[in-house]
Amino acid sequence: MTARALPPTWSLDRVTRSLSLDPRDADFVQDPYPAYAELHARAPVFHWQQYGHWCFARQADVNALLRDPRLGRQVLHVMSRAELGWPEPPPHLVPFLDYERHSLLELEPPAHTRLRMLVNRPFLQRVTERLRPRLESLAHEQVDRFAGRGTVELIEAFATPLPVAAIAEVLGMPLSLSAPLLQWSDDIVAMYQARRDDAVERRAARACEEFGACVREWIAVRRRTPGDDLLSALVTSEAAGERLSDDELVSTAMLFLIAGHEATVHAIGNGVKALLERGCDPAPALASADGTARLAEELLRLDTPLHLFTRWVLETQEVHGVRLQRGDRVGLLLGAANHDPERFEAPGELRMDRAPNPHSSFGGGIHFCVGAPLARMELQVALRVLFTRLPGLAIAEPPRYRDTYHFRGLESLRLRW
Repeated sequence: MTARALPPTWSLDRVTRSLSLDPRDADFVQDPYPAYAELHARAPVFHWQQYGHWCFARQADVNALLRDPRLGRQVLHVMSRAELGWPEPPPHLVPFLDYERHSLLELEPPAHTRLRMLVNRPFLQRVTERLRPRLESLAHEQVDRFAGRGTVELIEAFATPLPVAAIAEVLGMPLSLSAPLLQWSDDIVAMYQARRDDAVERRAARACEEFGACVREWIAVRRRTPGDDLLSALVTSEAAGERLSDDELVSTAMLFLIAGHEATVHAIGNGVKALLERGCDPAPALASADGTARLAEELLRLDTPLHLFTRWVLETQEVHGVRLQRGDRVGLLLGAANHDPERFEAPGELRMDRAPNPHSSFGGGIHFCVGAPLARMELQVALRVLFTRLPGLAIAEPPRYRDTYHFRGLESLRLRW
């Protein structure tokens, strides 16, 4: 694909603001940013035909709608399936829907408020920052395995095992569970991608059942012998006389698994690629904690792992001349918002000291990613350990992104030094 070329399937009617663009278009998957630039210039609010709903690309709009209580992550608490014209879900989806029904990501107030209060307390106060030395040790252990080879495929050897090991540590599970945790995460995340089909649904449902059974075993263990980990903290967490049910504990652990693992793998891979592809030397930034933090934020902005986040319209409203009816779905383009030229100077450039950097990679409002502190720390640790241990890193083969819009991550990243 030539520089800044639009995907072959691109077609935009400026009068109706109707976009035809296959999210599985190979050129778009490899580089969505030319399309985003064109949308910013010509139609920052548009109807995406392939998804069947209105989408928003401006950062101001995305941030406002993320925080608008008239939109939500679920709609069945205000409308019935009959009103929405939805059929009953197939039986094979029940385990997955059971997970979503208790998930912090999918709930709206007051249920969300109660659950967030119980989850925030242990996670933010007892788990995150104390893990930094252990994460650094895990990162060094991963690099030790390939440092003497002179070449590595980074996604498989470093970007994938580090976050899944971190999640196991956070949940208080043994590292021997890393392989099944990784498989369960991959199978569940596939439900949110453009290529969802019956086989994907069945694998996700099976993963929910197997992960749920595993977590319930560990819940029982932690009730008998609490440890210094997230699952123990959640089991014992209490606020205003409320505690988490076992179903809520399972869904919360599952959310941390799929969000904490998938996004961090892509953040590491995309970030390392961006630095090396542009010939940037991260050493000055990595020399200080503040510089490392600013670099991590810029990499999260530049090539964010999550590009599309949806909301349901809970109250009819009008936005930029578009009437959004109760029960409609809308798409918020986080990747496009992070490249909005009205908010970020030279958005396509990697500026390691960019500040302020109010990117939208972790969402916003009540559904702002509860795992953001852990994700930020993992990326900072990964960058510092990798570039300190292997200062001569270079890209050995042209990398390609996986066909998984709206999750953006590399199939592989082969490096040499």
